[in-house]
Amino acid sequence: MAPAAASGGSSLPSGFSVFATFPDLLFIFEFIFGGLVWILIASSQVPIPLIQGWVMFVSVFCFVATTALLVMYITGTHGGETSWITLDATYHCVAALFYLSASVLEALATIMMYEGFTYKHYHENISAVVFAYVATLLYVVHAVFSLIRWKSS
Repeated sequence: MAPAAASGGSSLPSGFSVFATFPDLLFIFEFIFGGLVWILIASSQVPIPLIQGWVMFVSVFCFVATTALLVMYITGTHGGETSWITLDATYHCVAALFYLSASVLEALATIMMYEGFTYKHYHENISAVVFAYVATLLYVVHAVFSLIRWKSS
């Protein structure tokens, strides 16, 4: 299968066809797992507040930006212009990098909190780390296919 066919074509879909093309279908899962990271970080305790602040920023920023892009794609705001393909690829590369850094820092904070925190808070942070790595993987896969679409446009 050619790269353009694997990524759903060389243009961005609009309307509800967003839910039928592969890389754009990942918006839903990015939305779900990013929201779970946001909820778990907001309810957990981290020994280093700066780390929690960064992870919170990344999860909220990516959640809001992913939601905004999904709504704009459904409404067809992009109008089929190639500049939106560049925006899509750039956003997903930045989001993947942000989530990778947040995942590593959250894992470090979770390792550091093994002693002295309650069992519940420790497991909330473990869940946040797992969901952050799943969100990272989703954003990386979406970034790769967005870059393939960008190169073929």
